[in-house]
Amino acid sequence: MEELWPPPSGAVADAIRALCQRLLADTEALVDDLAGPSLEAQKDPALLKDASLAEEDRELNRSDLVQWLTANVQHPGRRVEPYIGPRTLAYIHDLASRGIAPDFAGAWRVVLGIGWRRWVEECVAHCADPDLLVEVLDVSARSLVQYALDSVAALRQAGPAAAMGNADAEGIALIQLIAGGAPMAEDLAEARLRYRMARWHVGLVLWVDDPRQADALDGAIPAVRSAAAGRSALVARASATSRWLWLSGTSVPDLHPVAKALGTADEVRVAVGRPGRGLEGFRSSHQEALAAQALVSRLGTDRRFTAYADVEMIDALTKDRAGARRFVSNTLGPLAEADAALRQALLTYVQCGFNTTRAAANLYAHRNTVERRVSRANELSAVKVEDNPTHVAAALLVLEIVPDIIESRPN
Repeated sequence: MEELWPPPSGAVADAIRALCQRLLADTEALVDDLAGPSLEAQKDPALLKDASLAEEDRELNRSDLVQWLTANVQHPGRRVEPYIGPRTLAYIHDLASRGIAPDFAGAWRVVLGIGWRRWVEECVAHCADPDLLVEVLDVSARSLVQYALDSVAALRQAGPAAAMGNADAEGIALIQLIAGGAPMAEDLAEARLRYRMARWHVGLVLWVDDPRQADALDGAIPAVRSAAAGRSALVARASATSRWLWLSGTSVPDLHPVAKALGTADEVRVAVGRPGRGLEGFRSSHQEALAAQALVSRLGTDRRFTAYADVEMIDALTKDRAGARRFVSNTLGPLAEADAALRQALLTYVQCGFNTTRAAANLYAHRNTVERRVSRANELSAVKVEDNPTHVAAALLVLEIVPDIIESRPN
């Protein structure tokens, strides 16, 4: 690439190299700081709601950060060529397929503001010589700003190329419109998608954490179709790491065979919405499945199968992780860090309507054992189950889904 400013002096180059090496060791924390604001700045609701795309956008932030830092270790203070690798190209292809046009320039403006402040803090902390500090800031500012401009240009150039030759783009775009709430006649949707709308639907999102596991994802689709024998299925490639799936029939779908069939696919995660009827049911079940996926991604839980109906309250409680941690701690007290068997006994007891016999059957335990565990759990709990069973059950559910939430501490 054409160099647009003189090379730095040896002392400035050494300082920039050392600073970049230090920040490379802290890459994940930096990405944590950048990813959320970058995503918000792109101002696309479809992107914000899809956890798989959000993860790919986070990976793009990581790739950009590592590219600039690594290049400045090798050639400090020089112009850095953007890297558009296979994963980034696949992500841009997915965006184009779904008619999503993120504001990459807006995202870079936000990222530059956050990243530059962190860079200045590092420079001030490790450059004792004021003259050296000025030179480091001057050269690195040129490199960083030009890298942002070159990166935005490269992403914009990659977009049209990614959209070319995509035979499924029209169908995916239509699904995106329906799922996003756009007015749509049922007969038009049926004709375009070749899928009946005037029935019961359940929406599923299947995804993997790593694009290299995509074969497992595609292999899971036939298993779902087979388990849902007798029902129509609509499958859409939402991204390189996720598939959207709808099952429909004249009655409410039974997902137990589907959950069992997917139980052997260790790499694949599944989120499910509640059944709904007609076009609105198609849409609402899908939106709930996306919300369940987002919850799993946000909380970092290792759950493989998540039904939104089971976690709706947890979704609301955990939008603010620090608030959820306080709620669990204040509600359960010492019980939050006690034996998990005690918490499970108390939760099952509440879910079974305070019926010890039913709880014992569900836990495959003796009735006396359950009674002892429930009594001990209630002794440890800060809020007693008889005083506020709703809060106790909610706090226990949060812990069941995110076992480490009490261990986590805010920075």
